[in-house]
Amino acid sequence: MSSKSSGLYAGPVVAIVLWMFADLDPDRPETTAAAGVAAWMAIWWVTEAVPLAVTAMLPTVLFPLTGVMSGKDAAAHYFNHVILLFLGGFVVALAMQRWDLHRRIALRCLLLFGTRPRGLLLGFMVGTAFLSMWISNTATTMMMIPIALAVVGRVEENGDSEFGKAVFLGIAFSASIGGAATLVGTPPNLSLARIFAIQFPGAPEIDFASWILLGLPIAGVMIPVTWLLLLRLFSRSTSEDAVASGAIRQQVDALGKTTREEWIVLGHFCAMALLWLTRRDLNLGSVALPGWGDALPTSGLLNDGTVAIAVAVSLFVFPTNRSDTGRLMEGSEILELPWHIVLLFGGGFALAQGFFTSGLSAWFGQQLTGLGLLPPLVLVLGICVLLSFLTELTSNTATAEMFLPILAALAVAIQVHPLLLMVPGALSCSFAFMLPVATPPNAIVFGTDRVRASDMARAGIGLNLIGALTTTLAIYILGPFVGIQMDRFPDWAIVHSP
Repeated sequence: MSSKSSGLYAGPVVAIVLWMFADLDPDRPETTAAAGVAAWMAIWWVTEAVPLAVTAMLPTVLFPLTGVMSGKDAAAHYFNHVILLFLGGFVVALAMQRWDLHRRIALRCLLLFGTRPRGLLLGFMVGTAFLSMWISNTATTMMMIPIALAVVGRVEENGDSEFGKAVFLGIAFSASIGGAATLVGTPPNLSLARIFAIQFPGAPEIDFASWILLGLPIAGVMIPVTWLLLLRLFSRSTSEDAVASGAIRQQVDALGKTTREEWIVLGHFCAMALLWLTRRDLNLGSVALPGWGDALPTSGLLNDGTVAIAVAVSLFVFPTNRSDTGRLMEGSEILELPWHIVLLFGGGFALAQGFFTSGLSAWFGQQLTGLGLLPPLVLVLGICVLLSFLTELTSNTATAEMFLPILAALAVAIQVHPLLLMVPGALSCSFAFMLPVATPPNAIVFGTDRVRASDMARAGIGLNLIGALTTTLAIYILGPFVGIQMDRFPDWAIVHSP
């Protein structure tokens, strides 16, 4: 029997056994009820017994039936400001893809880093990482692969037979690293923002600007380290290769001059990023830059999702002569939005609310209090290693949505700042580099037949550990700049039973 078939039956069986024979909290039967639902969802997510988005819809049925929360309350978590932030950002990404702006940016990055193999590798990695900060990792990887195939062949003809492995692995790894740099770059980051708000309603918002102060430096360290690792493992050539430059230049010329539509989309993209970065006051140690949002009379009603949707709507309004509808974006693009990810988000958010309202979070916290004896640095590093290797076998979004509520409960139990554990947990869900099934970029690159599983594992196992160490050090060095206080348990984290 396959793992999918066994998981299909194991999920409901484990849930029913918990409901019938377990009693986690005699005073609150809904605690056990929520544990059963969580176990069912976890098994189906891990085994992919049914599509992930289908599993994500279980709370709308099981929570009302088991008394955890009403169907109305559960359904409310399937559409919120974090999902609007995701959808708005994705519309801008679709506009970049529609008008080939993403391809032009990638090719320009390659030309910027020169014609030597090591420069080309860095150009591929930087271009991929930058695009993955704003566009889905999967789309970025799919777009970079044809460019890489055209360039790698020219370089390998000049005697560097291993160069292709370095390039294709560099694309896959950089897509994951770049996605972790921004709040909208990868689903686990957005899952963190919403689950954190659910678990700690009185806490400050995790916004785009505060995230990038932490995520961008981590990516800025990981990209060159990954580049050096791949050069060491797969490519030692230092010869010039003008032929590869010609192949890139050919593709740039094929795009022609930058069109009016590309400039407009680029303007929307830059405006959205700038509005996100400057919406709230930006504290840089002793320097504080005032945000534009605070100058508005409705400042307390705005969020990053508001900005994303405003920019997205503008793209459907702006005129162009090169479209059947006369607009930059057409209604058909709405169908291309990743609605399955929206459902996956919603299921995770509903599950997190179930953890909180049922008392399951508090129960987990009580069971994990012994971990408080570990030094925080060791605990954070352990979380990073555990989740990065666990994500090798499961969806990174599902992993985040299963474990982030538990990490929130652990932080409360041992009286440390919740983000000290939750942020490394979310980042580590993106830092899985060993196996083809770990991330969509890994799977796409493996599908080219230019990389063996052993090549990916050889580079990935070290990179998993490097990612865990880099994330841990970044939290301790940069955490205070984004409000993660190492020496104080914040008042808003004192959770009372609802």
